[in-house]
Amino acid sequence: MTRVPVGRRKRRAARAAAAAAALILAAAGCGGGAQDDPNTVTIAYQDFGTFQAADDLFTKVKEEFEGQNPDVTVELRPIEAPAEDYQTQVNLMNQSAAEAPDIIYEDSFTINQDVDAGYLAPLDEYWEAWEDAGQYNEQADAAVTALDGKRYAAMLGTDTRGLWYNTELFDQAGVDTPWEPRTWDEVLETARTIRSELGEEVTPLNVYSGTPAGEQSSMQGFQMLLSGTDGALFDEEARKWVTGSAGFEDALAFVETVYSEDLALAPRDALNANVATLNNEERIPAGEIAISLDGSWVTQSWIESANKPWPEWQDVMEFAPMPTQNGQDPGATSMSGGWTLALGSQSANPDLAWEVMSHALNEENATKFAIEGGQIPVREDVASSPEFLEASPMAEQAAALVDVTHFRPAYSEYPRISLAVQEAMEAVMLGEATPAEAAETYAQEVEGIAGADNVTSGG
Repeated sequence: MTRVPVGRRKRRAARAAAAAAALILAAAGCGGGAQDDPNTVTIAYQDFGTFQAADDLFTKVKEEFEGQNPDVTVELRPIEAPAEDYQTQVNLMNQSAAEAPDIIYEDSFTINQDVDAGYLAPLDEYWEAWEDAGQYNEQADAAVTALDGKRYAAMLGTDTRGLWYNTELFDQAGVDTPWEPRTWDEVLETARTIRSELGEEVTPLNVYSGTPAGEQSSMQGFQMLLSGTDGALFDEEARKWVTGSAGFEDALAFVETVYSEDLALAPRDALNANVATLNNEERIPAGEIAISLDGSWVTQSWIESANKPWPEWQDVMEFAPMPTQNGQDPGATSMSGGWTLALGSQSANPDLAWEVMSHALNEENATKFAIEGGQIPVREDVASSPEFLEASPMAEQAAALVDVTHFRPAYSEYPRISLAVQEAMEAVMLGEATPAEAAETYAQEVEGIAGADNVTSGG
């Protein structure tokens, strides 16, 4: 069970109740929300598990902005839910003019689908006039530009993924550090050595898998594997979804191996929706997991302001790139995403909403979010600041993976196809299907989701 300090539990309970009340009003089509007041700016954001950085940021923004503008109210709407449920709840709010948020904390891969739904307003005019816009790199600009060529959000930060490993457990198992696996087989061999030397008390390798973990399984797990093969989920040139690739089946075979050889968490633990929180707050600090394929942000679970600070992590944990399948070029792979701030299309006062948004994005607040959220900054001044570099000792290693990283296909079909990936993983981890059988089922589901004309074989 995730342990959360009492004060924080009470605060979350109150906010969860407030968010639930807002959703009930939205579902009922009732008016009377903050959108009736042009001097109120509402911010919807996720506040779940070990992730506190957004709540801390927006609480600070509210205090500062209201202090500087006494006639303005910044209304916070934290939503305590995993990513998929968070998106669903925000969608419900967006379907009511009375409850639609002015500012939305939004995963970058959902921008296109929310633009298609009419939930977001373009930011181009505000952005072109903002003096800080030049601090943002091209990658950050591209991630928030929709298929219609307009900008709909601003990045708060990005991330990469790799292999976190416990050097003390490696020493006990006789595995040399620094650890730099060059192929999938070397990752598996190290995991087998740890199982053999350290026994049942230590899980050798965490790979997120199955539907309860949602996008963590699809992105941190499966796509970190698939991107190290010659396969892909989507053919950008043909603009079609890919099925039947050898890489897809090989990635499933890796998942099958770690679970069938008892190298990963027991399925009952892996299929817990809070698996990431439990891993990063409890199992890893307790020395119960030797290697975890996870994001660069996991340090947010261990810093001083976390629910359960673990100051020793800097002496224990190291971060290694995830190798490509057979060590083929470029040798390593990663996946990147990032969360943004987007402007709601139903905002009664978009000029004021942008003022609040740009305040949240300024250098001071961006630095705070990068440190507390374990982010790779997208502002040049934050990335080079001594404050950030001193507080984030793994920042350079994580940022180096940007050179080999990949992004999820940001198309409206992606969330349903991601779920199909998770179902395929779950089938092989539970021994209900072979990788070939699960890949075939996935291919049929993709054709049903995207249409046969939008699917291509191989790749």
